[in-house]
Amino acid sequence: MNSAAHSSNRSLSVDSFEPIERVTNRLVGAAFSPHRHDTYTVAVTMAGVQTFNYRRETRYSLPGQVLILHPDELHDGHCHDEAGFSYQAAYVPPTHVQAVLGGAELPFVANGVSTDPALIAATLNLVFDCAGVEDSGAYEDALYDLAHAMNNASGRAATVRIADRTAVMRAREYLETAVVFGARLDQLEQVTGCDRWQLSRDFRALLGTSPYRYLQYRRVDLAKRLMREGAKLADAAHGAGFADQSHFGRTFRKAVGLTPKEWLRSDLFCTIVL
Repeated sequence: MNSAAHSSNRSLSVDSFEPIERVTNRLVGAAFSPHRHDTYTVAVTMAGVQTFNYRRETRYSLPGQVLILHPDELHDGHCHDEAGFSYQAAYVPPTHVQAVLGGAELPFVANGVSTDPALIAATLNLVFDCAGVEDSGAYEDALYDLAHAMNNASGRAATVRIADRTAVMRAREYLETAVVFGARLDQLEQVTGCDRWQLSRDFRALLGTSPYRYLQYRRVDLAKRLMREGAKLADAAHGAGFADQSHFGRTFRKAVGLTPKEWLRSDLFCTIVL
């Protein structure tokens, strides 16, 4: 293989799951021979045109499109032209997807390439945002979104269930007490007595966001308060339970639309009393 750049690493997903493999690769003037994986291949084409044969047809993936290849499906990969292509991928075991879907048939994404906005967003989150992140809740959250986005993209109707409001409110109360130290879905399962993936679905249905993101919003709120009181950025990050200042900055920007420094320089954090 004549690959200009290639890196692979295995990152822990969550305590109850085995590590998943992640790959960053650039291929120039070479090809992958036909092969199979026992996992889902979840990838984003970064540059160039990725060409591959899949289910007896030639497919093409352009920059920004995602590949979702079903486990045990034969495929290859080669350059469409001399410029080559680059991609980033994660290999997600079907057991992880089954944990979310609870015994439903594994979703199959037709053609292997998708431009579905929800599936692209879920893939970007899992492939990029979770890479190198030690917070197991981030993977749980991304896995939930990916499994349901794949299910929807495959054309399967979601089962309608009545949300368990008591369990959701109990989980919310627990999260309010765990802002600094954090909480995993398995802990919320113990607190509420509700299956973690059903609880995650019900939490989204009743509160409009996932348990993981709800916790991140509360951490951002706490960091804002600490900064208002004069704490330095590093101290605010640590005091609000973030793993490091980089994690703090990424999460803050996603929640506020500004970096912590930009927020401090603005007047958006001021409360106006009329």
